[in-house]
Amino acid sequence: MSALGAMEAAAAPGPGAGPGGSLFRPLSAEDGEQQPAEIESLCMNCFRNGVTRLLLTRIPFFKEIIVSSFSCDSCSWSNTEIQSAGRIQEQGVRYTLAVTSRQDMNREVVKTDCASARIPELDFEIPAFSQKGVLTTIEGIIDRAVAGLEQDQPARRATDKEVARKIDEFIGKLRQLKEVNSPFTFILDDPSGNSFVENPHAPQRDEALVVTHYRRSPQQSAVLGLEGEEVDAKPRDAAEDLRDEVLQFNTNCPECNAPASTNMKLVQIPHFKEVIIMATNCDSCGHRTNEVKSGGAIEPQGTRITLRITDPSDMTRDILKSETCSVEIPELEFELGMGALGGKFTTLEGLLKDIRDLVEKNPFTLGDSSTPSRTGKLQEFIGKLQDIIEGKTQAHVIMDDPAGNSYLQNVYAPEEDPELRVQRYERTFEQNEELGLNDMRTEGYETEAASGR
Repeated sequence: MSALGAMEAAAAPGPGAGPGGSLFRPLSAEDGEQQPAEIESLCMNCFRNGVTRLLLTRIPFFKEIIVSSFSCDSCSWSNTEIQSAGRIQEQGVRYTLAVTSRQDMNREVVKTDCASARIPELDFEIPAFSQKGVLTTIEGIIDRAVAGLEQDQPARRATDKEVARKIDEFIGKLRQLKEVNSPFTFILDDPSGNSFVENPHAPQRDEALVVTHYRRSPQQSAVLGLEGEEVDAKPRDAAEDLRDEVLQFNTNCPECNAPASTNMKLVQIPHFKEVIIMATNCDSCGHRTNEVKSGGAIEPQGTRITLRITDPSDMTRDILKSETCSVEIPELEFELGMGALGGKFTTLEGLLKDIRDLVEKNPFTLGDSSTPSRTGKLQEFIGKLQDIIEGKTQAHVIMDDPAGNSYLQNVYAPEEDPELRVQRYERTFEQNEELGLNDMRTEGYETEAASGR
């Protein structure tokens, strides 16, 4: 049976499904109605019929996923994998982890089929699309690599003993990594943005884990099937004035995948600049989402905005958080990295509630993946954050945007705000590299191109 046919069979409404039931249900052990769909399919090992079980579920951070499991009673062959059923994220993601202890080997990892994994110390790489999507640990990824290398070793020993000997030596090095006798680096790079590496210290920052969001290259977009999106997104008439018009275009709901409409409007923020607000409303499931993108260029300097929260009325301040902005609350030792939560135009209260929801829905701090100590720290953090939202505790909120496209409302404008400090600073080389500015030339390229001819 084809993958499309399996999806249609799994999506067929059962006797307990209502007409408005969601195709992807949240993963919960208390949901007795959530049962995998069983489909009779061909076993590719013995070519007899086996059973494929499909579970369509929704997990925070990973959107919708399809968990599939095949088993054959005739030859006892089995196979399991996961596939992302949600949309491809707007940016790719790269996780760089410094593995220094055995505990790091137990970190949970979501690796999609389009993600690549590298260990620079061994010059070892698992290319994209060479393995199926999997929910495992770092140790599990190394075990899968060892199993793949050992698969054809008997044939190699018979045909080319020298190659087989070198592969055996390399397998030994991979197995030694599991003992963590010396530190090494694990890099997971996913252009689709749907892979994940666990942070066991959440919601605090993990010093050993660096998360980088980046723009996909044209080659990566083509591999993911996004080659024509940039052309379609361009307006037909560049001179068209969008300030007095709300543009609407068709899209799919990110929650239930039903047809929905997205509205786009160019808005001028007082004492700041123009931004583009995009809002999606789904009539099928009621899901609503909004996203904000800067309508101008990257500023010459980065911006660091510091607000001291002294009154509950501070929660009503307007906030524009761009995709390149990080948020820090020093009193809670909390930092929200670039790219997290995307671009938002909301209030300070709305931003803090989004942070609270993001922490509460982390799948690696809930259910079977959590520990009592980690759950206690999480509840303590959420309680302190709730006190700040309710105005019971004073705190500082720091917004750091290297692109300079974020904004926090000055309620005393045009006078100075005594509780608000805005600092301009020169970006570092690393920040310019992340924004793609180091290799960008806006002057003199016409002359250089003409001389090259």
